[in-house]
Amino acid sequence: MPKQARSSNQYDLAIAGGGLAGGLVALALAKLRPELDIALIEAEEHFGGNHIWSFFESDVEPEHRWLVDPLISRQWDSYDVHFPKYSRSLSNGYFSIESENLDRLLHEKLPANALKSGQKAETVKAGMVTVKDGDPVVAKAVLDVRGGGDLSALEFGWQKFSGQMLRLTEPHGLDRPVIMDATVEQIDGYRFFYCLPFSETEVFVEDTYYADGNALDETIAHDRIAEYAASQGWNIAEILREEAGQLPVIYGGDFEVFWKANKSVDARAGARAALIQPITSYSLPMAVKTAILIAEMPEISQKKLDRMLRNLATKHWKNGKFYRMLCAFLFLGADPDKRYKTLEHTYTKDEELLARFYAGKSTRMDQANLLTGKPPIPISKAIPLLLKYR
Repeated sequence: MPKQARSSNQYDLAIAGGGLAGGLVALALAKLRPELDIALIEAEEHFGGNHIWSFFESDVEPEHRWLVDPLISRQWDSYDVHFPKYSRSLSNGYFSIESENLDRLLHEKLPANALKSGQKAETVKAGMVTVKDGDPVVAKAVLDVRGGGDLSALEFGWQKFSGQMLRLTEPHGLDRPVIMDATVEQIDGYRFFYCLPFSETEVFVEDTYYADGNALDETIAHDRIAEYAASQGWNIAEILREEAGQLPVIYGGDFEVFWKANKSVDARAGARAALIQPITSYSLPMAVKTAILIAEMPEISQKKLDRMLRNLATKHWKNGKFYRMLCAFLFLGADPDKRYKTLEHTYTKDEELLARFYAGKSTRMDQANLLTGKPPIPISKAIPLLLKYR
């Protein structure tokens, strides 16, 4: 049983934002620093929202898997991709987490007084988080993980998606995920279907777009999911869950201006600190790394937390420059209905290179390799983008 927190509204650490990044910090601290009193503040009634998060096996260090393993709903040892020119199976493992698991584990591992759901953090500053219609939460240190905030200083396109968990009348026949099926009609940018087989007759199907705008008509998306299911020979018996979202895919901008525009403490994590994978906008790998870095701090003070996380975000931004350039190729260099060619080109590469690519660990040789071969965008567009974003 988790220890009982102090009865007052004063804590060692207050975490503003109870999504994936904030929740993982809380779980890591509950395991490694159980003596600390923490507060996890979330605007919604449930922690984690309504999401399915996924990651590749190569994304998370083996010694850090203890943090995410209890959350995993389903895992596979390989995955498929389909493009107009070819299909391919890759042996990198793939894992999915349903957000309900995060909410459940937080309630198991933390005391009730630490979990402040249904309380929206309005201002975050050193020593205090003010909450709408509630008492302020006072803490020795404060962490801001409330989402992306003001993105006006950044250049980005959108990854937007609508997904449904389908229960079928007959087995779907998939034994591993289809991460990208780009053989479908290319509408509103790079479009593909994403399929996760959760059981023989249950499959999560997502209609995904790398688009210039974030407008998403879920009714149309649901119709397209039904059409895709029919094209696979699947008969839908029931829709078990739905989710939708719009994530920025950042390809440029001024990081310092972005940071200053989001007035808060420097102790930030998740999308609030742009700690996301530049290509996929996956947040889980960096959320795991951040949570363990915080939990392993000998002393958690505002000054030390500010410095560590500001440095982490700055380093991550600098290290992501190559990936942002590839995103610029995708959004600025290719006609919307030809964007799929960029990923089609990428997936011709070696499996280990692709694993490092998704993990954000591409070597200089990897980067050179990814730029070789027949260019997926016209040279006349590639060169100016290369000069601007390299």
